[in-house]
Amino acid sequence: MRKGFDSLAGIVTSDMQYNVCSGDIFIFLNRNRSHIKLLLWEGDGFSLYYKRLEQGTYELPVCSNADTTMAITSQQLQFILQGVLLSKIVYRKRYHKKELSY
Repeated sequence: MRKGFDSLAGIVTSDMQYNVCSGDIFIFLNRNRSHIKLLLWEGDGFSLYYKRLEQGTYELPVCSNADTTMAITSQQLQFILQGVLLSKIVYRKRYHKKELSY
């Protein structure tokens, strides 16, 4: 967790093969999952959010493959940062408009 803006941006572009300027938030955790860094390009520069837990760990969503990357929703990110158990969350049925494919 010693890496800064440039090193984390380098990991995103070279190792993960993503565009760091896409507006996505890139999340980095230490091995013990007690420290988290969020890297975000805001159009005119990078923002870096860093949080260290005094007790406990961050929970990650279950990943179906062996990749080191996964996409999560903004709600899932909020739950992770707040310490909500992701496995206990039950979403109620809601209407979703079907998108037309041409």
